[in-house]
Amino acid sequence: MRVAVVDYKIVPNNPIGSCHRQMLAGLCREHEFTVFAVEFDNPCPERIRFVRVPVPTKPLALLFVAFHLVAPVVYWLYRLRTGVRFDLVQMVESNLIFGDLSYAHFCHRAYLRRYWKETGAKGLRGWFRWLDHWLHALMEPWVYRRVKYVVVPSQGLRQELEGAYPLVRGKVKVVPNPVDLDRMRLPEEFDREGFRRDQGVAPGEVVLVFVALGHFDRKGLPLVLQALKGLGDLPVKLWVVGGEADLVQEWRKRVERMDLGERVRFFGMQRDVRPFLWGADAFVFPSFYEVFPLVSLEAAAAGLLLIVTPLHGVEEFMRDGETGFVVERSVEGVSNGIRRFLALTASDKLALGQQAREAVRGYSAKQFVANWREFYRMAKG
Repeated sequence: MRVAVVDYKIVPNNPIGSCHRQMLAGLCREHEFTVFAVEFDNPCPERIRFVRVPVPTKPLALLFVAFHLVAPVVYWLYRLRTGVRFDLVQMVESNLIFGDLSYAHFCHRAYLRRYWKETGAKGLRGWFRWLDHWLHALMEPWVYRRVKYVVVPSQGLRQELEGAYPLVRGKVKVVPNPVDLDRMRLPEEFDREGFRRDQGVAPGEVVLVFVALGHFDRKGLPLVLQALKGLGDLPVKLWVVGGEADLVQEWRKRVERMDLGERVRFFGMQRDVRPFLWGADAFVFPSFYEVFPLVSLEAAAAGLLLIVTPLHGVEEFMRDGETGFVVERSVEGVSNGIRRFLALTASDKLALGQQAREAVRGYSAKQFVANWREFYRMAKG
């Protein structure tokens, strides 16, 4: 089958893009793929064609508009030049005005209605984020009415989409996100204590790790910071991994104003987050809205117990008191979760981390590729 995959960034550190990349790597010898994207880290150049869509990537609202205008032109010019006809056009959410399949990791209408007022960033950055969500929500009815299929990573998002857009019922297929268990396993040669020491962690101190590419407000970093401040003199530190330089700088200032500068360290964007997961004691992620955050899978696969709010996808494997702690989406809830964690013995912490790893064993990359293989078989008829 000839498949056109249309996405912004198909790169390892992009949540949807990394999923697309794993699917392409796994199936490129069974189907003919042509990728139309702004950025593409091609896992198999000899089998997968790449056609660049030349648009700016910031701010997101500009990317959305520019991509809608330029991607169709690039696509049709390629069709005219090569004569290639595709059996399936696969895009992300409502990022294209035509296509057969929408690979959705977000319901923008539901998010704006239920969560934006609580989590929306302020200032110019916040306005651009709201505009991006609004543009996506504006196009969602158009896209979901016309596509033949919608693929989502969790049952929670399927239910949310069907509630917001009843017209998608019968079109939705759930393909859970993948995690490479072997890659995430703590290697024997990793010097955990040395890594912690290099990051300024003293013996006896506890490290929580928060990982996000951006959108720190929505993903609950303010709740973690306020909970950390409320812990007083307890020996707890926080590693914040991810975020572009300007976002990190903004949050560093915020942390200084909260007098938490000695307890919080920002690391910015990292191509490989594994050392930070291996070096931490627990993963904390009190997000307001997710559909199946890959980093939660990775943290569990790395053997970390999780302190999380009820999230789509995560709730499918998370068990309170067995793989970590499910907390209320509030400062008090996060504080209680951290205190529950601190009260555990060392052996209990290890046991919960091992149980978290076991709980995500079914989300392997091999199973992810197999699920897409079955979907393409169905779509081909």
